[in-house]
Amino acid sequence: MGALYVEYEYAITFAQLMMAMFAMGATLHMRDFRAVIVLPRSFLVGLGAQMVLVPIVAYVLLQVVDLDPGVAIGLAIIAAVPGGTVSNVFTYAGKGDVALSIALTAVTSLACVVTVPFVLEWLVGAYVAADFSLPRGRIALEIVVTLLVPLAIGMAVLRRWPERAAQLSRLALAITAVLIGVIVVGSAASGRLDVEAMGFANLAVVTVVVLLLAGVGMVTTMAARRPWPDVVAVTIETTVRNTNLGLLVRTSMFTAVAAADPVADLALFTLLAYAAISFAAVVPLIVTGRRVAILGGVRLRRSTT
Repeated sequence: MGALYVEYEYAITFAQLMMAMFAMGATLHMRDFRAVIVLPRSFLVGLGAQMVLVPIVAYVLLQVVDLDPGVAIGLAIIAAVPGGTVSNVFTYAGKGDVALSIALTAVTSLACVVTVPFVLEWLVGAYVAADFSLPRGRIALEIVVTLLVPLAIGMAVLRRWPERAAQLSRLALAITAVLIGVIVVGSAASGRLDVEAMGFANLAVVTVVVLLLAGVGMVTTMAARRPWPDVVAVTIETTVRNTNLGLLVRTSMFTAVAAADPVADLALFTLLAYAAISFAAVVPLIVTGRRVAILGGVRLRRSTT
């Protein structure tokens, strides 16, 4: 199975990202972008945290800590990609501002056509061979095809067939989950998920990065004195990255040596490890957000009686 997976890895990562973005688009109305206008301060704080502060934090970390090249490249990809569709679900669960979360995800997804190649080239230069050429044009084209096109198709489906859009979105999410499972199992079968090569020290570094990015979102939003639902939304957006896109970017970067490359394999492991750790890390925030919402509701009821 491992050899078969290696042969079709690019197609699998390509398909799972398209399904994820279609699923998001099929739930997205144009009015969901209203947070850009209705909540301009919170939106700009979230946008700045995601697109400016996160890459800067990653750059400082890569300069200060002596990392394995594969781990460094994986973390650079994490810093380059925007927040993912899962962040909207987690924001909803944590009683955060869902409109703000959706607006941030959608706008950063549009902008990443330009920002991802730029941030990657800035961050990974010291960790690749001198003759390595980042496929900037290819990555930008892939982002258009796998993010913007399915997102637009999903929105068109919602507008044309609103009664079927939710069902199609759930189906696309189910396909995405299956394909991610295929990526994990296929990577393990092909020997790419080497726990010993990754090591606990590197896993600890990934955990620290998760906490740093969560801190970026929380500190900047609280410093701007935004309400708690906005803090939840921005913090989750900066923490839960679009790992689907990250997997495709990693495959594009190492397509020529996809069969066997320890750097590529460590980058893959780093992406998957970051996704798992970030999901666990936002659970306390979700719990806190729900408690704050309950307490706020109790206080409101008391004030009206």
